[in-house]
Amino acid sequence: MSEQSIIDMRGETALRDRRRRPLRDLRISVMDRCNFRCPYCMPEDKYHEHFQFLSSSERLSFDEIFRLARLFVSVGVEKLRITGGEPLLRPELTDLIGDLAGIAGIDDIALTTNGILLAQHAAALKAAGLSRVTVSLDSLDDEVFRRMSGGRGSKDRVLEGIHEAVEAGLVPIKINTVVKRGVNEDSVLPLVEHFRGSGVIVRFIEYMDVGTINHWRRSDTVPSAELLQRISARWPVEPVKPDYHGEVASRYRFVDGGGEIGFISSVSEPFCGSCTRARLSSDGQLFTCLFASSGIDLKTPMRAGASDEELLALIGRSWNAREDRYSELRAERGGGEKVEMYYIGG
Repeated sequence: MSEQSIIDMRGETALRDRRRRPLRDLRISVMDRCNFRCPYCMPEDKYHEHFQFLSSSERLSFDEIFRLARLFVSVGVEKLRITGGEPLLRPELTDLIGDLAGIAGIDDIALTTNGILLAQHAAALKAAGLSRVTVSLDSLDDEVFRRMSGGRGSKDRVLEGIHEAVEAGLVPIKINTVVKRGVNEDSVLPLVEHFRGSGVIVRFIEYMDVGTINHWRRSDTVPSAELLQRISARWPVEPVKPDYHGEVASRYRFVDGGGEIGFISSVSEPFCGSCTRARLSSDGQLFTCLFASSGIDLKTPMRAGASDEELLALIGRSWNAREDRYSELRAERGGGEKVEMYYIGG
């Protein structure tokens, strides 16, 4: 099948997996390094100063990322998210954003960041074509923030980055807060209070078993229903209908008009049935699930001279064979090796 014929198939007849889920979203990791050492993602004891991250030649170049993104768009992808590690550590990232923004068929380009470098890059990212930003922020309490970030960065610099992103027009800005029992559940109400009325949307993510190094236990997870009860007891909320099929967050708005919050509940309320996301690692591995143990290598054949049609065939076979629904089967699957979150981009 030629690339043009696949382009003509976009819409309801584009790529679908074995559970009839279309491919609509591509998350692209541009950097495996990070300037934080969050214990649930990149703990200092493993990712120390001597840890061997990828070399620059091992990572996909911007030209390679652009080429693959264009191919993914031709088979149905409409939204791109730039991730890491910390993507703002990748030099000249605005050049890539500008190239991606020029691909016909892309409806949205977002970026997920820890926010430390956001203030200095926000205006340039917007000018290059970035649509919006999601910032990871697990607490406004200085001590808890340091614990959750591995002692790196500062809460004030993250808040400055959020402010500059608002000023640049990278809206709506979303805050992603991973909630771990016994660590930062008491940070939930202060976060809501701080951002209420600002237009910034806080989303609370259930602590989950991504990768194998965080030693996850179900007792560490604070169910979204528990957090919703706490929040609504203080500020009444009402549910909001999803913006689109496959939206991962359950959304609620404050009855008094104070804005919106969201919950991502992969543990207590799995949403595998509507998952339309694929992930591309910084060294060119394609993953069809956040909890996957292995991916499909696209970099090696691409660098060996594979044509667009050959790469499309690899992408198509991978998605057509997809049966992933780890969160629905978590209790049956148990442990096992899974790719680490910093590598796949969350």
